[in-house]
Amino acid sequence: MRVTFLGTSGAVPTTERNPSAVMVRRDGERLLFDCGEGTQRQMMRFGTGFDVAHIFVTHLHGDHVLGIPGLLQTMDFNDREAPLAIHAPHGTRSRLEDLIGATGDRPSFPLRITQNTPGDVVLAGEDYEVQAIETEHRTRSVGYVLEEDDRKGRFDRQKAEEELGIPPGPKYSKLHEGEPVEHDGRTVRPEEVVGPPRPGRTVVYSGDTRPTDAVRRASEGADLLIHEGTFAEDRAERAEQTGHSTTREAAELAAAAGAKRLALTHVSTRYAGQADRLQRQAREAFGDAAFVAADGQTIDVPYPDATT
Repeated sequence: MRVTFLGTSGAVPTTERNPSAVMVRRDGERLLFDCGEGTQRQMMRFGTGFDVAHIFVTHLHGDHVLGIPGLLQTMDFNDREAPLAIHAPHGTRSRLEDLIGATGDRPSFPLRITQNTPGDVVLAGEDYEVQAIETEHRTRSVGYVLEEDDRKGRFDRQKAEEELGIPPGPKYSKLHEGEPVEHDGRTVRPEEVVGPPRPGRTVVYSGDTRPTDAVRRASEGADLLIHEGTFAEDRAERAEQTGHSTTREAAELAAAAGAKRLALTHVSTRYAGQADRLQRQAREAFGDAAFVAADGQTIDVPYPDATT
């Protein structure tokens, strides 16, 4: 799984940061979370590709959605035929439709807008799902959790071959799929050669929000939490007034959840050139696995057992 930060600025763009957008590439799929102004240019600039099947919108403030009309128009110019789904909070469909239709044109490819509430499974993939979670902002909003299914346990080939005498072949596949096999007059059960299920990966995207118990619960043990960190700690009162979080608040939430890594986004323009300051405050509460994301930064999300 690979995450590319296309836009990490809060509210308005700067010369270094675009408004909110995050691309997640997973096993050939591209999932776009939020789509602020200029997102399509960032997609070109950082080479993520345009083959997006799902856009997940956290809320309808302009810095999270104004890139959608231009992106859809470019897809149309490129003769897109594949369907596209846009997922957004409950009660926002008509406003999204107005935004998309502002130029008087509609995409020629199939476009579907879904509305979701916290707890809804927004997308059920073959071996993963994306669920909406409750957030606290100044408007209708949600965050999203991408959670993979558990993977099969490790197959102990050495034990199968040397201890049980089973030669490589179809029986290995059956055992790994959980089916018992007959060998040398006895039944070999899968648990004899297959370890316990291994966890998949979890990525949480908060969107704009105050630090909440709902986001903390959703982030428990997450491999990556992407949480807004709009303000430094000296602006905590402003963060509360505007429905945002400080970098320290986000870091404290991540630490309480036991998340493995914390990426901070939605940085206020008042901190241009001061990312180190925000990062220091976050690391005081979370450790070195916290960082302020930069536009174009790409990180891999390994499986939890990748080093074992």
